[in-house]
Amino acid sequence: MALEKITQVTGRGVFVPGDDIDTDRIIPARFMKCVTFDGLGEFAFSDAKAAEKAAGRLHPLDDARFNGATILLSGSNFGCGSSREHAPQALYRYGFRAIIAESFAEIFFGNSTTLGIPCVKMSKQDIADLAGLIEKTPSIQVTVDLTENKVTTDDVDFKAEITIPGSAREPLINGRWDSIADLVDGLEDVKARVAAIPYLSGK
Repeated sequence: MALEKITQVTGRGVFVPGDDIDTDRIIPARFMKCVTFDGLGEFAFSDAKAAEKAAGRLHPLDDARFNGATILLSGSNFGCGSSREHAPQALYRYGFRAIIAESFAEIFFGNSTTLGIPCVKMSKQDIADLAGLIEKTPSIQVTVDLTENKVTTDDVDFKAEITIPGSAREPLINGRWDSIADLVDGLEDVKARVAAIPYLSGK
């Protein structure tokens, strides 16, 4: 199964501020009763949105200026808390195709990159600068470049270094980011290996 080689992600961005945004905030537990992940996107940040509305404010994802954003910016330790796979699934189905943060919770990071969502780290100051550009011009195009390890914008001279572990970067840029698809592709090799192991082949 040939997978897309994810070398760049380009799109509009949205900044969801805050550190330690956990998976329950990303997708509240009551929405995890689904049989499949389909439809989870509409419930992303549901409680956070409701809290902002009750306070007379707009959550960034409810702000029409950022409709259609595909790149999410946030703070440190993004995706912490429980290891629920529903969180990156909800973000993917919302439409996000890359996440920029100061740091990520390890399990969330792994669940995201195996969906083909690059999670890249950028400095706090660079995130603030990029968020300012997006706030000023919501239509600005942001590019996350995994080959150059940089984030750039189209109209403004913005360029910032990003980091992503090679163990995640290499599968993304080589189209090997889905471990299950990778296993299916190598099924014949698996069968040959099983046949060569006496206690598995029964020989």
